[in-house]
Amino acid sequence: MRSDLMKKGLERAPHRSLFKAMGYTDEEIAQPLIGVVNSANEIIPGHIHLDLITADVKSGIRMAGGTPVEFPVIGVCDGIAMGHTGMKYSLASRELIADSIEVMAMAHPFDALVMIPNCDKIIPGMLMAALRLNIPTIFISGGPMMAGTLEGKTVDLISVFEGVGKVKSRQMTEQYLKALEDCACPGCGSCSGMYTANSMNCVTEALGLGLPGNGTIPAVQAARRRLAKQAGRKIMELLKKDIRPRKIATLSAFKNAIAVDMALGCSTNTVLHIPAIAHEAGIKLDLDLFNEISKKTPNLCKLSPAGQHHLEDLDMAGGVQAVMKQISQLGVIDLKALTVTGQAVGVNMKGAAVLNSDVIRPLNNPYTKEGGIAILRGNLAPDGAVVKQSAVAEKMLVNHGRARVFDSEENAIASILGRKIKPGDIVVIRYEGPKGGPGMREMLAPTSVIAGMGLDTTVSLLTDGRFSGGTRGAAIGHISPEAAEGGPIALVKEGDTITINIPKKTITLNVSPEELKKRQAKFKPRPPAVKSGYLVRYARLVTSASTGAILKD
Repeated sequence: MRSDLMKKGLERAPHRSLFKAMGYTDEEIAQPLIGVVNSANEIIPGHIHLDLITADVKSGIRMAGGTPVEFPVIGVCDGIAMGHTGMKYSLASRELIADSIEVMAMAHPFDALVMIPNCDKIIPGMLMAALRLNIPTIFISGGPMMAGTLEGKTVDLISVFEGVGKVKSRQMTEQYLKALEDCACPGCGSCSGMYTANSMNCVTEALGLGLPGNGTIPAVQAARRRLAKQAGRKIMELLKKDIRPRKIATLSAFKNAIAVDMALGCSTNTVLHIPAIAHEAGIKLDLDLFNEISKKTPNLCKLSPAGQHHLEDLDMAGGVQAVMKQISQLGVIDLKALTVTGQAVGVNMKGAAVLNSDVIRPLNNPYTKEGGIAILRGNLAPDGAVVKQSAVAEKMLVNHGRARVFDSEENAIASILGRKIKPGDIVVIRYEGPKGGPGMREMLAPTSVIAGMGLDTTVSLLTDGRFSGGTRGAAIGHISPEAAEGGPIALVKEGDTITINIPKKTITLNVSPEELKKRQAKFKPRPPAVKSGYLVRYARLVTSASTGAILKD
């Protein structure tokens, strides 16, 4: 066993003595030691209950003859960090999470790991660590939050964000917004729509590293706790069979995950995280692979913010396994791919069925023939940009407008709230990329205000930053190269015209090559926004959004 390095033999008597100082018995020390990575804290609604999930995982491990050893990891709540300096730290926390798990699992050589994440950057950070370490590992998320209700209508966190814009445009009273604030997030769990957290938990299941149900069983249901116990028992089986993450997360598995991503209409942030996770497995995923799979995979689900359904609806409709079974008929799922059940994808989905065709549409009646995400290229984004096309109004799929240019999110929001943005404008927010932010902030505040003010069917928003999974409308992010690296987005001037054609996957700044060369010659990057601390080191090491914003090797 790997843990023998720290517990077996005469020379390890001091080490065993330290275990005994914590109350471990000889019998517990002799058993396989399973690291249980608990990301519980009191700042993220999706993590407030993870001590319960962790306790259940530990019970499962003990039932199967192992000794659980719990250790913590940090986590940022993107919703609470949104709209201020805190959001600069969200994406950057992904690397700290991966690195800290590596440190703990190498300093204390556990035989296997159980990862317990639930929200935005914690999930990909843990996935990166799992593939980097490549010791038997299983994931069990904390599960999604239930949707709220107000006056008989289903509401969620995005209802509150968009409510701010509605109050500003006098479409809603402050009293109603207060009522929304009180009921939109009714309890623990990852926010109830197909935002980044739930997108990544579903991707984890589709990738094969989480058990069936991992992505959709609500946080408050007993089934989630039973799944946690099952994960604890299953890790012992994975250890016995020596089934490691890289044996599961193959290129075929990543293609399966992307296909599910497209069918579900997941967050654009998956385009950042999936390549970064694959990189840790030694697999290079080009952005164009997303478009290739999207062309073969229809969008079958419209969960909030794209539609009215939530994760609880998807779960009752059959969950991720039902979606996989549905799209497997198109040949986009490798049924032989191995999973943490110890069985192949095809075996797992045998009993799956679509139980509500309004939530998971049939193949002959999709929302769109293509998947939920599109990669755009052009002279404004030569290395690519990403849009959640399933959440874009049909009339905005092809758009031509005047650029309104801002060098920060705050300036853009002030202009939007000041009613200076008019129908037909294209808002350009730059210097918010991985280096320029630094940290590549999510832009939920400006997109929500635009939607709340009724401009989401007439105004596009472009950025070298990124968007929340809760964003809807013609919001195009990850424009690469970013402004801080001298990318074309840095050369856009107020009043330039931009043409967006999502069906053709193009984004064009209507300026001649000669004029762009003149502007490039005069270009001087804006001084770094942050002068000290972790973000300075991060900015020096982080790569383009087009490569998943991974750090330089």
